[in-house]
Amino acid sequence: MISPQYSHQKGRMADIVFKSAVELTRMIREKEITSTELLDCYIQRYERLNPKLNAIITTAFDQARESAEKADRATSIGENWGLLHGLPMTIKDNIEVLGMPCSAGSKDLEHHQPLRNAPLVQKLVDAGAIIFGKTNLPTFGADFQTYNPLHGTTNNPWDMNRTPGGSSGGSAASVAAGLTAVEIGNDIGGSIRHPANFCGIYGHKSTFGIVPHHGTLPPIPGLFNGDYGINTDIVVNGPLARSAEDLQLMMDLIVGPEIPDRKAWKIQLPPARKKALKDYKIGLWLDDPICPVDSAVGDCLQNAVDALAEAGVTIEDKRPDVGFEESYRIFIQLLNAVMGAGAEPEVFQRWLDREPQLSPDDTQYQSLQTQGAIQRHRDWLLADSRRQLLREKWADFFQEFDALLCPATCVVAIPHDHSAWFKRTLTINEREEPYTNVMGWAGLSNVVFLPSTIAPVGLTPQNLPVGIQIVAPYLEDRTSIHIAQLMTDICGGFIPPPDFS
Repeated sequence: MISPQYSHQKGRMADIVFKSAVELTRMIREKEITSTELLDCYIQRYERLNPKLNAIITTAFDQARESAEKADRATSIGENWGLLHGLPMTIKDNIEVLGMPCSAGSKDLEHHQPLRNAPLVQKLVDAGAIIFGKTNLPTFGADFQTYNPLHGTTNNPWDMNRTPGGSSGGSAASVAAGLTAVEIGNDIGGSIRHPANFCGIYGHKSTFGIVPHHGTLPPIPGLFNGDYGINTDIVVNGPLARSAEDLQLMMDLIVGPEIPDRKAWKIQLPPARKKALKDYKIGLWLDDPICPVDSAVGDCLQNAVDALAEAGVTIEDKRPDVGFEESYRIFIQLLNAVMGAGAEPEVFQRWLDREPQLSPDDTQYQSLQTQGAIQRHRDWLLADSRRQLLREKWADFFQEFDALLCPATCVVAIPHDHSAWFKRTLTINEREEPYTNVMGWAGLSNVVFLPSTIAPVGLTPQNLPVGIQIVAPYLEDRTSIHIAQLMTDICGGFIPPPDFS
């Protein structure tokens, strides 16, 4: 039950669960609410709202309540475990958490029980977080929608007929619906940013290599139980939240080297480039014929840009000297080298059998997928060399500009579509476009290891949220998060979905 002091001052339970993690931890610290009371709020919302949302698919309420009670006893005697002291939260179900299964949405892993926390989860637990559940994702994270044969389909809290995105769809839906304080997802083709965009929340794709990845898919959970694992190209872990301030809070906790590297390495990110929003110089790339943006999305983005310009922000229609098509082609080749490595042997053999029929000029995604999955190591090295040239061009751009604004993706949340993957399409400006265009704008920063933050900037006439992507220089994660935070007063921030507020 909520403490009388809080009930008298603030009223409804929903007032609590939609507060930021920064505010919630302050309230726990100052004894305005206990950790146990806050956990009970989330459990009540889970029982009432999750059945129609299906975002949280595994719970450990007894384990969490025991930890919450310990946190409350610590608070009562003046002890503080860290920045997340007593804060209940969930974790995406392809990240290992001790005491809960880690299935990655696969029936083959239904009973996989991790031997320990993933290093980034341990960082959160050491800071006082209380993990009470795991959130849904597509099988092995391999889709832009969230459904799997083990846990079923997750719905978007803004429209139950639409997907929350993927692969961190359960994470984003839980945050947006007030079922958790903050979340951790991962991103190789937009898997943090698409769900953040579709659900109207904040999300951050970290600079490649600065957040521990061990204990996270890929590879398959449980495959590497020691401190050493595989350095998987492109994929990163990062936070989802209802405020940019919470993104920074989480990044402050999870940034760091992998366990074996901690003997000698320490990561200290630079501060944000500027103090005030009007001091930033920002480039703009709002549309491209290679990956056209639907007008409903484009109008929201333009309204946000106009509001920023009116507020005195220096914004120019300038972009890096990078061709979208070239960048996307390199991204797809390197991405599918990662995806191909995890394919079942019979699938890989089908790709090998198909190789003689492929043409280098074939730009259909299915052909590019096959070519990327079975490429020779020499071909990968050549693609990586072209990536380094792209990275240099982005670095040149950031000599003059502090950040780039671009779409999170080309569409709002799409209707559920569980048909054959390569038969799916998107409707953009009344034209049919490839389903894989969902990740086109995300790939721009993925392939060159850059940090990017999604900030909600408005609703379409259909009452669906739209986010803008803020791309920052290499290792300057604080800059894109800072810009997202400063934009809130001008462009608006998180709005609770009507049926969940």
